[in-house]
Amino acid sequence: MVKTRLIFPKDTNRHGTLFGGELMRDIDDVAAIAAMRHSRRQVVTASIDSIDFLRPIAQNDAITLEAFVTWTGTTSMEVFVKVIAEDMLSGEREVAATAFATFVALDDAMCPAPVPPVYPETEEECLLYDGAPERVAERKRRKEKSRAFARLFEIGRRDG
Repeated sequence: MVKTRLIFPKDTNRHGTLFGGELMRDIDDVAAIAAMRHSRRQVVTASIDSIDFLRPIAQNDAITLEAFVTWTGTTSMEVFVKVIAEDMLSGEREVAATAFATFVALDDAMCPAPVPPVYPETEEECLLYDGAPERVAERKRRKEKSRAFARLFEIGRRDG
């Protein structure tokens, strides 16, 4: 999945660079489309576990977001997103951000549904596919820590 758009003044902060939240929305959007194309099902975002902002994106730059499914579980899909910023006047292009997101495919009853496997072809796809088990394990560890942390703040909890 590839999406390109210009960065306008309404998209920027007081420094004249793209709001991080704007880029996060674009990342979630293209990643969801990539996951839907792979699974041919409705999907929900399970996590966006890593967005690395590598360089500011300026007003009047164009950004191109490239997303593809790197790995699948039974019902989940890991999607990698690469964000390329382009100075429209000079033509200079540079990777401005990268992200990993996880989506779950849903059936008609909105329950998790099986997804097809990934068959990496390019060097980049193979590199990301081979690293997926480690990222999946880290994601599971982080989710357990988040659940434990959330229990500390449960509604109705009374401190002694």
